[in-house]
Amino acid sequence: MRHLAGLFRALLGEEILLFTTDGPEGLKCGSLEGLYTTVDFGPADNMTKIFALQREYEPHGPLVNSEYYTGWLDYWGQNHSTRSITDVTRGLENMLKLGASVNMYMFHGGTNFGYWNGADEKGHFLPITTSYDYDAPISEAGDVTPKLFALRNVISQFQEIPLGPLPPPSPKMMLGPLTLYLDGYMLDFLHLLCPQGPIHSILPMTFEAVRQDRGFMLYRTYLMYPVFEPTQFWVPNNGVHDRAYVMVDGVFQGVLERNMKHKLFLTGKMGATVDVLLENMGRLSFGSNYSDFKGLLEPPILGQTILTHWLMFPLEVDKLVKWWFPPQLLKNSRPQIPSGPIFYSTTFSILDSGGDTFLFLPGWTKGQVWINGFNLGRYWTKRGPQQTLYVPRPLLFPTGSLNKITLLELENVPPQPEIQFLDSPILNSTLHKTYIYSLSADTQSDSEPMELSGH
Repeated sequence: MRHLAGLFRALLGEEILLFTTDGPEGLKCGSLEGLYTTVDFGPADNMTKIFALQREYEPHGPLVNSEYYTGWLDYWGQNHSTRSITDVTRGLENMLKLGASVNMYMFHGGTNFGYWNGADEKGHFLPITTSYDYDAPISEAGDVTPKLFALRNVISQFQEIPLGPLPPPSPKMMLGPLTLYLDGYMLDFLHLLCPQGPIHSILPMTFEAVRQDRGFMLYRTYLMYPVFEPTQFWVPNNGVHDRAYVMVDGVFQGVLERNMKHKLFLTGKMGATVDVLLENMGRLSFGSNYSDFKGLLEPPILGQTILTHWLMFPLEVDKLVKWWFPPQLLKNSRPQIPSGPIFYSTTFSILDSGGDTFLFLPGWTKGQVWINGFNLGRYWTKRGPQQTLYVPRPLLFPTGSLNKITLLELENVPPQPEIQFLDSPILNSTLHKTYIYSLSADTQSDSEPMELSGH
């Protein structure tokens, strides 16, 4: 913290105000002498108690909530987080009555395009969804919501607000359904995905060790003896970071996942190829400061045998999608029902000027999607809650030009490989109760509160 403060001072000069922000648990270690101490909390937290804590560190000067939570982020497999308008406006009004300064987080939600989502550790690994809509006053697509008008009304009681109309919602577009067509299995494109060839190692190496900072890496080894009976394939010490797609001789066998007790059993002839595709699901972006290494952190075990002599292929999937497709489909012998990491694509054109839209992938399982070479992010239809991916209008070519959509499906393709573009998002389809996260011990809800600052 001192190093960062010194660095910013040297770069920005003495006139810039630097401040720290922490939840109530973080003030002791998070505040820094010479920098203004602020706090962050949401509507469910005890405002009086937390501002009193700030006063212990800053006896004079303004009370500042530098991250007032208007909603919350979403995790794959949990419900879409919401925060009621009543709660958010009441909390804001109470702070303004005290004369406090407030910065809202988030005021405008957003999107974790590409591989840029973060993750949390709360008993187990919790990757954050592609959508960062956050139930914010301005939606992921940049449209005003009823929450914005309610907050504006509160603020108008304390100061003048700008006159004039608010921008209307952006135009939205529907299209489809569109049928996608098989491009080929990921394994058939290894020479394009990793043109420099594999790295050889007795034991598997992490993404970081081979300078693969995000995305995917394929680990390959060969069976040194025949395995006739189904034999458990596992990685000790929770050594899959974060999700592994296992194939034997190109046939998809199943998934191993960080913090999950999946059981996977393999058979294979001597010399059979064992491929383990590792996905980096996003790095820990809050909490204890340890390195969140990705890949196979431990050598996998088949039965009682440690598997060694690995080839590692750091994959350049985005380059393949952007520059090298469409390659010729390789007519290798493959199972009738497509499964395992596989590319599908199609082209389409839009009518008139089009608009923002939301990509819906019914029946698809999990993967990554690109529009005109731009990585929209991860979809995980099977787990939810997010079912649609936000597609901003500038990503689409105008009328008369062909747009291309490419999917890397990692597990199972639906019987009818179709997608649709909708004019509104679907962000909540998981059958779980809504989690409301609190920062204060005295406002615990039914679910365990997340001790988190903002992301």
